[in-house]
Amino acid sequence: MERTKVVVLNGSPKQNGVVSKMLGHLVEELSEGCDVVCFRIYELEVRPCMGCMRCRTLRHCVLPQDDAHRVADAIRTADVLIIGSPCYWANMSGTLKVLFDRLVYAFMGEKENGLPFPLHRGKRAVLVTACNASWFLSLLSGQVRGVFRALDEVLRWSGYRVVARLAKTRCRTENTLMPNEIEKCKKIARKLC
Repeated sequence: MERTKVVVLNGSPKQNGVVSKMLGHLVEELSEGCDVVCFRIYELEVRPCMGCMRCRTLRHCVLPQDDAHRVADAIRTADVLIIGSPCYWANMSGTLKVLFDRLVYAFMGEKENGLPFPLHRGKRAVLVTACNASWFLSLLSGQVRGVFRALDEVLRWSGYRVVARLAKTRCRTENTLMPNEIEKCKKIARKLC
């Protein structure tokens, strides 16, 4: 039986932050039934996109080889994509956004008439985020919702189906995960493989 290939993109700068912990519990549970590749985005060398648009027709980035090319290769062959990012101004982290800007060609193609088409139709995705605001303030201001909305936009054009969203609020005062939050991470992982 073929093993499920999972790519994890950790957009958190904190190795022991809440997002990293949540992703860690997912990966721990996945490792028995899946082949998992994890990328800590803050540790990668990724040049910003130059906006030349050549990747749309060439299907690869023309910038000199860097870690973005390596991530693109992993995403192309993955069955599942797990993306984690802390909430910065109701959006994903800047380094994760820089990576996504570079990887347009790995997520969607473009027809001769300029219309995009998804390259990952039917593949599954899981989104993970955390913010410092309380649950109520996050709800009112749309902090966590903003992260999910930004990531949904990338995934929608790529053809992914988001099967789970995990969010933790009040991380400044509660930066540990409760047993029920850990179990939720593990339950989602069990459904992926």
